[in-house]
Amino acid sequence: MSSRRSSHSSVSEDEINELISKLQSLLPSARRRGGSQASTTKLLKETCSYIKSLHREVDDLSDRLSDLMAGMDHNSPGAEIIRSLLR
Repeated sequence: MSSRRSSHSSVSEDEINELISKLQSLLPSARRRGGSQASTTKLLKETCSYIKSLHREVDDLSDRLSDLMAGMDHNSPGAEIIRSLLR
C-alpha cells in the first residue's frame, strides 16, 4: 500500500490496515496460515472467493429447503418449525 494519502481520503492508512487485519481474521484460509501476512491483493481475492462460496452454499441450502417444504404438508408441525426458524 502506498504511504501517500489523498487530501480527499476519509480513511486513514491505519484504519485501512486495521480493517485488512480484521478481514484476514474472518477468512478461513487466512486463519489456517496463522501469523503469515498475505498481500492485500491476495487477501481481497480470497475474500471475493469466500463470499462467492458462501453465496453458493446459501443457494444450495435454499434449494434444499424449498424441496423439503414442497413435499411437506404446510400445516404440519415440521413445517411450522421451519417457518419459525426462518423468521
